[in-house]
Amino acid sequence: MEILKWKRNGLLASAMAASLLLAACSGESATETESEAADSPGGTEEVKLVLNWFPKSQHGGVYSAIEEGIFEENGLSVEAEPGGPQVSPVQIVAAGDAQFGLAHADQILIARNQGIELVALAATMQGSPQAFMFHEGEEIQDFDDLNGREVFVQPGITYWDFLKNQYDLSGVTELGYNGQHVNFIDNKTSVTQSFVTSEPYFMELEDVPVETMLVSESGYDPYNVVLFATKDYVESNGETVQKFVSSYVDGWASYEENGPAINEVIVGENPNIALEALNFETETQHDYIYGMDAAENGIGYMTEERWTTLKDQLLEIGLLEEDFAVTDMFTTEFLPDAN
Repeated sequence: MEILKWKRNGLLASAMAASLLLAACSGESATETESEAADSPGGTEEVKLVLNWFPKSQHGGVYSAIEEGIFEENGLSVEAEPGGPQVSPVQIVAAGDAQFGLAHADQILIARNQGIELVALAATMQGSPQAFMFHEGEEIQDFDDLNGREVFVQPGITYWDFLKNQYDLSGVTELGYNGQHVNFIDNKTSVTQSFVTSEPYFMELEDVPVETMLVSESGYDPYNVVLFATKDYVESNGETVQKFVSSYVDGWASYEENGPAINEVIVGENPNIALEALNFETETQHDYIYGMDAAENGIGYMTEERWTTLKDQLLEIGLLEEDFAVTDMFTTEFLPDAN
């Protein structure tokens, strides 16, 4: 099993360097392109996208498509509504208060328990960066090694239910995860949930050397940050969906080249996060977005096999109430490489 070590290293240094380079350059503003697009003839259709969290680099393609006028070139005026711990994109989209949302693949599947029929349109991340983080040298090599330790984990988080079904974790002392890491830092034998694209950066700032073990090593690897809409909306608004998905993918393609500049835009939308943290996230998420299956098949790619595996895992642990064909709830027909 692969264990990743995180220390003050090249990733943190390059994140800071990108921020300094951006500040030093006069650079052409991304909003200039937006202004030019706004002057083009013809009206635009207003649509709303609900993010799965507060604006971060994992939404870089969205802000790239907005700021660089990509949505507007396709006749769309897009509002990106921030998410957060009390925001459910699934419920907001299901209620008709937004046309599109972002959520993880397991959340989209589980929504069927509430009779909410959603259609996944593009997978931003081909794999899951969710992980368990622990202090360097703790000799954790597998999930069984979590026994005898305090583990900070969000109650009800799906992958924890999966792990408890696959492994005997009866020796774990479960403690609620609240987004703070003071107790984890103080307790050198403890473990906490994390994203490899985020938490290791903050530990580096605290000079706390850590290692991580990806949840995907267990075989539980849902697509992350998945673009979705309701089945009814997709069936009734195919042209709008096509424009949105194409713009979304093009936004991510642009973000690969212009990430640091767009990250400054994201800081303007979410001043509670530092530019250096966004640049770290941009680098560590790169392979999840542009590599793996996307390297050969394009950004947003999804397969029936991956969706079926996830569905079967959720059925096995009782988080889905009934079986169904996954072809009813995801489609690749709107992805550019499918046309």
